[in-house]
Amino acid sequence: MIKYYYPNGDTCYRALHTAHAVYHSDDGRLIARAMRPDNSELYEFEIAAFELVEPGVRCT
Repeated sequence: MIKYYYPNGDTCYRALHTAHAVYHSDDGRLIARAMRPDNSELYEFEIAAFELVEPGVRCT
């Protein structure tokens, strides 16, 4: 799992296989690219940070 931290302090967990990229935009923002939940297309969103969650760790 990946735990994304949004700039407003919220968090979101996503399955590792949905992640496509994490990069810095030209203006310095940290951007994540992931597959939409319905697998229709990739989308991008701003994040403050992210971490990989090891298998077997309960996500709360």
